[in-house]
Amino acid sequence: MSEKSMLPSRFLFCLITISMFLLILSSLFLLQFSNTSFIPNSVFKLILVNSTSVYFKSSGKNEQTKLPFVTSVASPVDSKRPMGREGSCQISNASKKMDALGQGRRKGCDPNQAHLRAFMYDLPPEFHFGLLGWTGKANQIWPNVSNPGRIPSYPGGLNLQHSIEYWLTLDLLSSDTPNIVRPCSAIRVKNSSQADIIFVPFFSSLSYNRHSRLHGKEKVSVNKMLQDKLVNFLMGQDEWKQLGGKNHLIVAHHPNSMLDARKKLGSAMFVLADFGRYPVEIANIDKDVIAPYKHVLRSNPVADSATFEGRPLLVYFQGAIYRKDGGAIRQELYYLLRDEKDVHFTFGSVRGNGINGASEGMASSKFCLNIAGDTPSSNRLFDAIVSHCVPVIISDEIELPFEDVLDYSEFCIFVRASDAVKNGFLLNLLRGIKREKWTKMWERLKEIAHHFEYQYPSQAGDAVDMIWGAVSRKISSIQNKLHRKNRYRRSQILLKRN
Repeated sequence: MSEKSMLPSRFLFCLITISMFLLILSSLFLLQFSNTSFIPNSVFKLILVNSTSVYFKSSGKNEQTKLPFVTSVASPVDSKRPMGREGSCQISNASKKMDALGQGRRKGCDPNQAHLRAFMYDLPPEFHFGLLGWTGKANQIWPNVSNPGRIPSYPGGLNLQHSIEYWLTLDLLSSDTPNIVRPCSAIRVKNSSQADIIFVPFFSSLSYNRHSRLHGKEKVSVNKMLQDKLVNFLMGQDEWKQLGGKNHLIVAHHPNSMLDARKKLGSAMFVLADFGRYPVEIANIDKDVIAPYKHVLRSNPVADSATFEGRPLLVYFQGAIYRKDGGAIRQELYYLLRDEKDVHFTFGSVRGNGINGASEGMASSKFCLNIAGDTPSSNRLFDAIVSHCVPVIISDEIELPFEDVLDYSEFCIFVRASDAVKNGFLLNLLRGIKREKWTKMWERLKEIAHHFEYQYPSQAGDAVDMIWGAVSRKISSIQNKLHRKNRYRRSQILLKRN
């Protein structure tokens, strides 16, 4: 057969192949977006993409239960993969495109599709937004959160670093607000029997910061009074009695918050800054969640572009130097480093121009020291991250947020306290890190910085979204332990009946 006579055949073959591909593709999209699809949405997602959601049949009729999502960062194996600010960390790129197609017409989150379902007590405003000075109409418990520009504001300064309860409460309130677009990682449900977790909306850190001192003729502080009332309320709830509070989530981020109530409520899951002031039987890594501080420094544009050569300082630290307990190391390091020409190690506070000075200093430094103080952690680590200054962590007892899915060694330097105080050890270590190694860590810092941002509305992969992911993983672990305990219990019950 001649070459000319073969051309129509080749053209016809290509045309048929392309047509079949387009037909299959269009059929898939029709099945996904049609309300009458005979393929369940969950099955479709499992076919189309590598979804992180896992479904199993419940005991109810025609019900599906979704296991808590495994991680907000896909999996620990994928933690080295670059993640952009706008990208969701819990789903694949294909899933993100699917979600974007439906985002314009979505009216809030579907409770059946949410990864974490939370029941939130309707506590009186005195426990939450009332502490901010907000007063609603008669019998109004919650502010209107449909307009992000008009939500009650949180006090500034150092108060902000422990404002985690504020952001989580806002996020749950917005989950059933139609015009707020946010991730569907956690959603508020009105029936506690449908919930994975029971959320306690008490602004405990703000209560401590603003109301822990006695005023006038007060014999009991407002902070203690609120804690006592909260304990009495929770102990009387059926939700608490069912599991002894193990399915409750309480935010106590300030290390001195909930001092009066923590022992009585210790069976609950806490959201904390660290375990520095908690006995292990009250708070521990097995049941509780470590959340990042809200950084005090603002994002500095210079930090995005300041490369190795553009940061003349080798090491930066500014803060309280004379601390007690584990923080005594700060004083030792001060005497070791204060006279070095490329080191900034001085006393400082947020007063005056302290915040702006720290922002400029961190953005001009290659490494920023995060040294244990009165507690193992501080917001200085997260100020360094937002400044893209490679953190040097000298705190042997520190617990880090989301460490089960983030490898901090990719963007932080860890030094044992006993080594850091050896003459010359720390500077020799840091001066030995060359441009290529530092730049790799700096680039990784820019990739993960959005995981530590608190904002309203929340965004995929930000601090709020990551905290819900950490809570979900804890719930999954707790459920696993409970199920293991129940392995033979049901058999024993059946034997007794027989």
